[in-house]
Amino acid sequence: MSPTLAMNHPALDLILQRTSVNHFDQSFAVDDTTLTELVRYACQAPSAYNFQNWRFIAVRSAAEKARLCEMAYGQRKVQESSATFIVCGRLRPHLGVRDVMKSFQDTGHVDAETVEAMVDGAMQAYADDAQMQRDEAIRSASMAAMTLMIAAQAMGLVSGPMIGFDPDQVRAGFGLDDNELPALLVTIGRLAPGNWPRKPRRPTADVLTIV
Repeated sequence: MSPTLAMNHPALDLILQRTSVNHFDQSFAVDDTTLTELVRYACQAPSAYNFQNWRFIAVRSAAEKARLCEMAYGQRKVQESSATFIVCGRLRPHLGVRDVMKSFQDTGHVDAETVEAMVDGAMQAYADDAQMQRDEAIRSASMAAMTLMIAAQAMGLVSGPMIGFDPDQVRAGFGLDDNELPALLVTIGRLAPGNWPRKPRRPTADVLTIV
């Protein structure tokens, strides 16, 4: 595909159309299939060493959304949305590399020596570095969350990422273990009136250097 044709791909329009939503249609209910599909697409996001060190908690029931709303400082979009995902990053991702790569090895894409080299590299990079583990958890969860939001846009839904919540309350209230970090929330649903238009972006020239 030529660069000219690629720049007309409909996926690019989704990126330009996506906006962060605060007001949702409260009459719209999202079903299990949609939630599952959103996470299936979110899991196509990249991650270092193919860690896939993320987990998603879909908060959909009225009672659970009310609990989460309190943990999010009373932001009503948590209750008004069809569901809110708690997007978690996992710490100590190096411990799962061998299991993650097993199917890749079993299908003949890599050999045992390559897998061991990846395991050794991950151990050296992450095993004794808590900050690196935390950074990787945030990176992986953020890339998965962005992929989820683009998938939602493609399905005719809208979304809103949120960092305004008490992570300790979320961790305790939703049974996260000490290996899981609640990185952000993502509300999803149908658009309601009263939202701002898409906010302007800085000119590309302000943020791009080509060397």
